[in-house]
Amino acid sequence: MSYIISIFSDFAKIKPVTLSVILAILLAAFLLYLMRRSVKFDTKMLVYGALSIAISFVLSYIRFYHWPQGGSITPASMLPLFIFAYYYGLGPGVIVGMAYGLLQLIQDPFIVQWVQVLLDYPLAFGALGLAGFFRKNLSLGILVGGFGRFFSHFLSGVFFFASYAPKGMSPIVYSLLVNGSIIGVEVAICFAVSLIPQVRNAIEEIKKKAIA
Repeated sequence: MSYIISIFSDFAKIKPVTLSVILAILLAAFLLYLMRRSVKFDTKMLVYGALSIAISFVLSYIRFYHWPQGGSITPASMLPLFIFAYYYGLGPGVIVGMAYGLLQLIQDPFIVQWVQVLLDYPLAFGALGLAGFFRKNLSLGILVGGFGRFFSHFLSGVFFFASYAPKGMSPIVYSLLVNGSIIGVEVAICFAVSLIPQVRNAIEEIKKKAIA
């Protein structure tokens, strides 16, 4: 019996943070599995999805500001994901957003607990796909998708980052201020860039080819 126990002894060396990441990824994968029947990716959609993730990922490395506990302000790094959802709708937008969220988990993780990982990465970025509800109004889609991401981070902040709040400040107020300022500025940048006539014209021209 002791020999059998010794075979699995290394499992005890796995850190809680590592277990949190593994559990969060497994849950995210399970959610993607549940959605697989409702969303069918053709070759063109896969290409545009991959390009959206790649462009967002590159832009995410350009940071105007980086919060110590995670989160940063970038030059519209969420915009390609909003645009993808605008082209292809809710389901594909959520899936591509969640895939990007897992990539962010690898790039810049800040981990407290597995539920927090789920809220701050796959669910938060998957919420950007809510822009897919508004396939005729990109601006409104950006606002709704941005709010979806904010709300997921807000919940994470209230339940898992209360200890970072200044003494006497409510965790709700703290999370609202921190996430509101970071995500709010990020969304505002995406919104402003999307309104630039040249950018909007390019988005609409590409849309014709993307959904043709």
